[in-house]
Amino acid sequence: MMSHRPTVLSGSTGSSASPAETMRTVEQAAARLRGGRLVLVNDGAQTILVQAAETATAESLARLAGLGDGCLVLTAQRGGALELPINGHRLLCLPLLDGLELDKVRRMIDPTHGEGPPSRPSVLRAPVAGASAAITLTKLAKLLPAALTVPLTAGGWSEAMAIEGDLLRVDAAAITAYADLAAETLRPVAEARLPIAAAENARIIGFRPADGSIEQFAIVIGLPAEHQPALCRIHSECFTGDLLGSLRCDCGWQLQEALRLMGQAGHGALLYLAHEGRGIGLINKLRAYQLQDTGLDTLDANRQLGFEADERTFKDAAVMLRHLGIARVRLLTNNPTKVDRLIEEGIEVIERVPHRIAANRHNQAYLETKARRAGHLLKE
Repeated sequence: MMSHRPTVLSGSTGSSASPAETMRTVEQAAARLRGGRLVLVNDGAQTILVQAAETATAESLARLAGLGDGCLVLTAQRGGALELPINGHRLLCLPLLDGLELDKVRRMIDPTHGEGPPSRPSVLRAPVAGASAAITLTKLAKLLPAALTVPLTAGGWSEAMAIEGDLLRVDAAAITAYADLAAETLRPVAEARLPIAAAENARIIGFRPADGSIEQFAIVIGLPAEHQPALCRIHSECFTGDLLGSLRCDCGWQLQEALRLMGQAGHGALLYLAHEGRGIGLINKLRAYQLQDTGLDTLDANRQLGFEADERTFKDAAVMLRHLGIARVRLLTNNPTKVDRLIEEGIEVIERVPHRIAANRHNQAYLETKARRAGHLLKE
């Protein structure tokens, strides 16, 4: 038992809260999940206790199972990989009392853990209100998209607080709105001259959302706003490709070639976005690499982990372009989805400029998958 009097920290996610206050509460909740702690997610009349399944311990699992009608919530993508009956549901719920010991939970949520798939659960049920927001919160925390949830009754509150102490409560609607708010509130906060090999007349501009969380960057060459449609590249960060020169992807070469072309033109804007691994984060990308080494392609590897094939949105790119005074672009990309998303966000794409890089023996299959399954235009 906690030695101090437990309290519930409501957080500022109500209708009167500012966007920054709402976002900070969601960010704090995600940080707690990353640290293995519990949070409360409120969805209308239902409040659920949530722990990220990835951070569960044998002790926490037993305590949650003892609190009531708890579940392990999985995405339909992970359920499909486990050959569970999805029946059109976006989420699946496995009761905690159905023999879900820690090793089985880990094998249910992580295909890189242990040897062979776990035994199929005997019971599945529909997840409670708030479960979808709980999964979104695990994604914001860059953890595997799986959550342990317990709906709290009046008698369950004191027991839950005895386990955790102070409990942070966050509204499901605030979690759902977080990504859009983070993009909409991006503001330039710092700018510096940055001569680079591709162009000495380059600048770097740092953007930060209202809650002060993940920052985004623009590398601006010359005066692209005065040369519209501006040559533009939306580049998702890739630690392995951009920094280490990984041969598994084409990211590093695309980054350098985009800067070279902008330097040659004398103007351009490259948006460097925090979208590691198509939005799943670096740790999960490494897990996806493990799965690819067993024969899965890049899209199926993400789905095996429980993610969508691509978790990115591009509202942040459109907001940054507007801050740069750019409304019309020539977009360096092979991905028609980027074109569509920018147009949806109000940016006029005058031309898609092909951005193909020669394949090597390590990324040949990866590029073929992007062309065949993701619609990337690599064979024009």
